[in-house]
Amino acid sequence: MSRPSHSTKNKITLWWSRWLARRLPPSQTVTLAHKSIFILPTGFGLLWIGLCLLLFLLGTNYQNNLVIGLSFLLISLFNTCIIYSYKNLAGLTMSSIPPPQAYAGETLVFPIALSSRHVQYEVLLSYPNNQTNVINTIEKEPKTSLVSYKNQHRGRISPARIKVESRYPLGLCRTWSHIDLDNQMIVFAHPIESHSELSSLESDDITNPSDRGSHVPGVDEFKGLRQHIFGESLRQVAWKQLAQGRGMLSKEFQQPQGQPIWLTLDNLTAKDIEERISKLTWSVDRLSERGQIFGLAIGQHKITPSQGEQHRVHCLQTLALIPSRRTD
Repeated sequence: MSRPSHSTKNKITLWWSRWLARRLPPSQTVTLAHKSIFILPTGFGLLWIGLCLLLFLLGTNYQNNLVIGLSFLLISLFNTCIIYSYKNLAGLTMSSIPPPQAYAGETLVFPIALSSRHVQYEVLLSYPNNQTNVINTIEKEPKTSLVSYKNQHRGRISPARIKVESRYPLGLCRTWSHIDLDNQMIVFAHPIESHSELSSLESDDITNPSDRGSHVPGVDEFKGLRQHIFGESLRQVAWKQLAQGRGMLSKEFQQPQGQPIWLTLDNLTAKDIEERISKLTWSVDRLSERGQIFGLAIGQHKITPSQGEQHRVHCLQTLALIPSRRTD
């Protein structure tokens, strides 16, 4: 018998994916039930059935009621395992948790919260071709499992369906399901250290370009509170905090130094678009660590200069979502 061709396998895989999408649509919270649980005998289970059949034939051939009774006992045990295998996954609730930030080339981690009204044992979680997590017990209190997913690409990454599996209690039956928790994430580009000169859209009088956008003590922006130093002006004292019993504190202000830095793809000399994006990713992280104000210009799209974690993530996500074939 010839093996099925590659195109036939693709057709079967496509049909299976579409069927699963209709039966188990993506959702961030899923509770397993009869509609989403599949059961088949394992290799050990098939061997068990064959043993039962052999004992039955031997018992009937030699008219030995004890052997026939033993075959019925073993087959009833198999049927009981089917019920317990189903019950071990039925009622399992899985919820996706926002994954942590990651860069291309790193192993992604998708946190999944697991809970069940009754105790469940030996549940396996895994994405295709990735490490399998074994959860020994799942109870009413939610338990978080960190499921790994190997990834080499930047951009919007979806790990697709996660396989939930159990062979409890005796390994005779395999119960499983393929759940789509709709937990896609944006993976940042792999950072490459860059010493290319950073630019400013407007000239200024700052000698060192790396100092542009950094903050110096000033009067423009409120920076925070610090311990009051004896001899400082009383105009800087935070009287409201003093009235609240928080002690003698002084208000601290700052102002940006020079024009903010603009990061653009045009300023980097590398011809490969992926390398240029990686170098910009490194620059975004570097400037954010230093607390400098910077903006990002990708073609006609511009992110106005700012600072902080939210601005950093916005810039990195914009870089990560640049189409791979883009050449500007």
